[in-house]
Amino acid sequence: MQLASSTVLSLAALLLLGSCAEHKVPEAAATTTPPASPGAAAADTARVSGQPCDIKLAGIHFTKAVNGADTLTKTDAQGRMAFRVGAKKDFFCDPNDNKLTNNTAPILLAKVDNTKPFTLVAKVTPGFTAKGLYNAGVLYVYVNDRRWQKHCFEQDERGNHRIVSVRTLGTSDDNNHDIVKAPTAYLKISSDTRTVASYYSLDKKTWQLVRLYKNDYPTELWAGVSSQCPIDTGTTNYFEDISLTQNSVTDFRLGN
Repeated sequence: MQLASSTVLSLAALLLLGSCAEHKVPEAAATTTPPASPGAAAADTARVSGQPCDIKLAGIHFTKAVNGADTLTKTDAQGRMAFRVGAKKDFFCDPNDNKLTNNTAPILLAKVDNTKPFTLVAKVTPGFTAKGLYNAGVLYVYVNDRRWQKHCFEQDERGNHRIVSVRTLGTSDDNNHDIVKAPTAYLKISSDTRTVASYYSLDKKTWQLVRLYKNDYPTELWAGVSSQCPIDTGTTNYFEDISLTQNSVTDFRLGN
């Protein structure tokens, strides 16, 4: 039986429309990118907003300066670094409405291969003052302005000098640890590629564990030192025996 030509054309048109409908990508799906999960890192890379620098000490080579840090340090013949900081300089990402967020503290950084173990150590003598609330000498591990950890010898609200650690994943936490009566403390951050741990010591022999967490940082990482003065008009902190090595502690509880 033969169909009229007009009927054949109509059937062909219907088949063509059905085929296009089956293969058409919905407009929303084609143009909308699913939002990233809240905890996802922006990218697996170390993005530092500072400038290149070239400061070599016996145990570390700083190649990045954040907030002009390279212009604020002076090292004597014995390798003791005086690190000045001006008024109201801090590094903190406020978890409550950003009212206290302040990323102006100067930081000196050295690049780390995070596929290998590493240990950063320094003898820290902060420039504590009568009105120097939160003055601190600081060690850092750093990816970017919203992903880092600092390990501090800091002055608290009661005028005590204590060990403090702050870890930032988008926003910062804030953890006060032991009070230290001595003017100087050794600070250490160490990783075996799986774990990051922070310690302090008064004699560089007996170490106290401050903080421990999973090392989920990218393969390219930065580590270094900083001075902060969030409240007062400025101070100078001193760093000695700074070293960055590609090995880790063997006992993460004892820090040795």
